[in-house]
Amino acid sequence: MARPEKMAEVQAITERLKSAQSCVLADYTGLTVAQMTAFRSQCRAANVECRVVKNRLAMIAADNADLGALRDQLKGPTALVLGAASQVDPAKIAVEFAKNNEALKVKGGMVDGQLLTAAQVVALSKVPSKDELIAKMMGSINSPLTGIVGTVNGVIAALARAIDAVGKQKAAAA
Repeated sequence: MARPEKMAEVQAITERLKSAQSCVLADYTGLTVAQMTAFRSQCRAANVECRVVKNRLAMIAADNADLGALRDQLKGPTALVLGAASQVDPAKIAVEFAKNNEALKVKGGMVDGQLLTAAQVVALSKVPSKDELIAKMMGSINSPLTGIVGTVNGVIAALARAIDAVGKQKAAAA
């Protein structure tokens, strides 16, 4: 690559690192083209970007983005899995894909500027996504309300049955 092209690539990587909420670094040695294509497709489906970059350019970009701690993990073939919309999705996708494809190995990552080890990335992948947490919270809020509605309806139904029974008794007596 010519020098201006390298500078443009470093600038693009820097911008992506700055805008990403999280980043997972993975070693893709041994993946076939079909497997890598499948991995990238899963990433795109979840609005996560997967980029394979030269380590030297990635190190410069990491320094430019004030993420110099990533330098230690940028050894060997490295794919950057970047999530601009979610902190959890890149970890979930990389760890899940690595379970089914032993060739992909998670090296580590970063969340909000904090360096993560491979074990921490696996732990992050087990955290529910924002949408799942919202759904659980709404279910928790809805549960007591459903109980109250059931109780109120039960009281009203019992009152209606009592009034109906009294009405039938008076009709039978008359």
